[in-house]
Amino acid sequence: MTTATATGTAPRVAAPVIRGRLPVGWVVSDALVMTKRNLVRYFRLPNLLVFSTIQPIMFVLLFSYVFGGAIKFSLPPGTHYINYLMAGIFIQAVIFGSMQTGVGLSDDLAKGMVERFRSLPVARSAVLAGRTLGDTVRNVFVVLLMTGVGFLVGFRFHAPFVSSVAGLGLAVVFGFSFCWISACIGMSVRDPESAQAAGFIWVFPLLFASSAFVPLATMPSWLQAFARNNPITHVINAIRALTQGGPVWHDLWVSLAWIVAILLVFVPLSVRRYRNAV
Repeated sequence: MTTATATGTAPRVAAPVIRGRLPVGWVVSDALVMTKRNLVRYFRLPNLLVFSTIQPIMFVLLFSYVFGGAIKFSLPPGTHYINYLMAGIFIQAVIFGSMQTGVGLSDDLAKGMVERFRSLPVARSAVLAGRTLGDTVRNVFVVLLMTGVGFLVGFRFHAPFVSSVAGLGLAVVFGFSFCWISACIGMSVRDPESAQAAGFIWVFPLLFASSAFVPLATMPSWLQAFARNNPITHVINAIRALTQGGPVWHDLWVSLAWIVAILLVFVPLSVRRYRNAV
């Protein structure tokens, strides 16, 4: 619909109104545009780029050289701690990276970007999908970087190449599912500082009460029961089996079940929070 003023100015085109379910192609296109927007924004913030890559490198070096000498005695004979450690480092890196999803969304909400997106003919789910996909691309880069750093300090794959790549891919997909948890938190608290605190406060117990850095046998019996059923433990054990060899199917299927369950719960919740954000 167009309207023209009495002075003869150019006609003004009314903003389109979106109703009903959008075509899948439209949603995918919008999501890719939002993904590009988040990646461009990420690379234009050099401080964020530097610190998000330095932190995982520091964890590799600190755990390997500071704690490795003591923890190696609790490992099975012939197991090098760096080969045991790297699966936990991969998961730590992608989970910490996924927490930036909630921080970024809450920052957009605080600065009014969410209101702008809602006023545009853009699929609502595309805004969230673009953010989670952008952070997943960053996690891919971080995992590859951690692999390179690990090789420099002695990490090696002891499984077929395809299996090892599948292990790295499992870490990235698990991080993608955690991005949606973080998105739900970020859209709920509406403040970047609160989103960061709320994101990390529950992640630390899950991560450190798992098989990420030490064998479960070194933990108290009451904590072992929790750690053994921790989804992070299953994912890390599956990555170790895929990259180092060993039985994999049980932990792999449990890991995939957890990933699917997280997505089924938190994708709809995040979209609902986004719809009610303003």
